[in-house]
Amino acid sequence: MNWEITGSADWTKEIDNRADKEAIAAQLAQRAQSGDVVGIGSGSTAYLAVIALAERIKSEGLDIKCVATSYEAESYCVTLGLPVTTLNDHRPDWCFDGADEIDGDGNMIKGRGGAFVREQLVFAAAKKRIILADPSKIVSRLGEKFPVPLGVVPEAANLVRNELQRKLGSVPEVRPAGGKDGGVINEQACTVMDLPIDGSLAPAELEKILLTTPGISATGLFIGYDYELIK
Repeated sequence: MNWEITGSADWTKEIDNRADKEAIAAQLAQRAQSGDVVGIGSGSTAYLAVIALAERIKSEGLDIKCVATSYEAESYCVTLGLPVTTLNDHRPDWCFDGADEIDGDGNMIKGRGGAFVREQLVFAAAKKRIILADPSKIVSRLGEKFPVPLGVVPEAANLVRNELQRKLGSVPEVRPAGGKDGGVINEQACTVMDLPIDGSLAPAELEKILLTTPGISATGLFIGYDYELIK
């Protein structure tokens, strides 16, 4: 698939712990081999990794294809001249992405940027998975710093709120959007809601409750995956 290179590859916000993230990105870029199909993650660490990967491809003439986890990640790939494909056409040989939180058992919360549905699809499809995480992402329990993102059918927001209050004693709230009235809508046209958790349930038990609640189509819980952690 050929794309015209347009736009800017500048990250629009200040990147926290940038030096640590750039060191991680440099490690990752050295893993690329010609012929690879690579799943490209979202978030600031993944963004820096895309830049490092693009520089190596340009200098060494590597032939790779990229499967992006969000429109934003796809835009960075196109702008930097990386060929883009989809899961319909190629299975990633390996993928890389960031995380919001990682507990001691390797369970993760992802989705602070709202791209957790495509992130999970690419993560599940990849033959090998790499998570890029600076030390600030390691927590003693999930939910310590961030709530669990939920993808919710828009008409079900109140139902989900009431059901989770009944089941968990915790109330998810619609994530407010910047620059418009109302909440965040993800790329799958679902409302993003954020659920605070206290760690009283095991992540797998919590995930089962969430995914059997009518109206919830996806969560930002990434549980039971094998992956390599670069930190």
